[in-house]
Amino acid sequence: MAEQPPSLLEKAALVLGAFEGPAPRLTLTDVMHRSGLPRSSVHRILDQLVRLRWLDREGRDYRLGMRMLELGALASHHNRLRRAALPHLHALHESTGHVAHLAVLDGPEVVYLERIGGAQDGGVPSRVGGRQPAYCTGTGKAILAFSEESLVAETVRAGLRPRTARTITRPVAFHQELARIRERGVAFDVEEAFRGVSCVAAPLRGAGRAIASVSICGNGTHRELERLAPVVLATSRAVWRSLFGPGRAEARPRTAPAPASSPEPVVAPPIDPAEMDNMMSWMRFADWM
Repeated sequence: MAEQPPSLLEKAALVLGAFEGPAPRLTLTDVMHRSGLPRSSVHRILDQLVRLRWLDREGRDYRLGMRMLELGALASHHNRLRRAALPHLHALHESTGHVAHLAVLDGPEVVYLERIGGAQDGGVPSRVGGRQPAYCTGTGKAILAFSEESLVAETVRAGLRPRTARTITRPVAFHQELARIRERGVAFDVEEAFRGVSCVAAPLRGAGRAIASVSICGNGTHRELERLAPVVLATSRAVWRSLFGPGRAEARPRTAPAPASSPEPVVAPPIDPAEMDNMMSWMRFADWM
C-alpha cells in the first residue's frame, strides 16, 4: 500500500519543527533542508505562519513569532499551576467525596486544567481541556469577580444565555452576583449551568486579581454548599502558597466563613521571584488575568 503524503497540518508541524535547535533564525533554504519538504510547500506554509504570527520574518530570515512565545508561556504556566494544585485537589476530593476542579479563564469561557473524581461522579459533565461559559459556572464566576472590568464586560457582551431556569441572565443581577462573591470570597453555582449539579468555587489569588479557581461539584450538593465553602477556600489558599510560598500576601474576604481544617498535602517549592514576575507579565499580556 502506497504511503500517504503528509497532510497540510503535518507539513506545518515539520516546518515549525525545523526551528528546534540553537539557531534562532532560518532561511527558506534552511527550513527546506530540515523539513524535507519541497520549496513551493515551504514557501507557502512560511507565508501563512507569518500572517498568523506563529513566525516572524526579517528580510530573508524567519524566527519563532510572538504567538508561539505566548502559547509557550501559557503552557508553562498551566503545567506549573496544575502540578502545584494536584495534591491539594486530590485531598479536596478525598475529604468531600465530590469532583474537584482547577480552571482558568479564556475570554468568556473557563477551561478545566484538572478534574479529580471517579466513575461515581459521572453526573458532573466536565473533562480536562473542556470548556464551559464562565457566567453560569462557579469556577468562572469566582475568577470574574476578581478580574478586570473589561473581562466582565466581554462576558456580558458575549451573552448571558439561559442554560437552566436558574441561570442569571440579566446584566444588573450578574454584576450584583459578582459583588456578593467579592464579599464572601467564594462563588456558588446552584444548577445554573446544568440541572441537578451544584458547585462551590474559590478564586486562586493573593491580594490582586484571580489567576484560576478551585471548585467542587456534585449532584444534589446544593444543601452542602455553605458547609463545603470553607474547605474549598482553604484549598485555594493552599494551592497559592504552593505556587508562591508562604510569604505572599493572601486576600481574606470580609464575610467568608472561617477555613476548616483539611489534609495538608506535600507543598511544591516556591517559584523564584524573577520567574514569577516574568510569568505574570505574560499572563497579563495574554489577558488570562
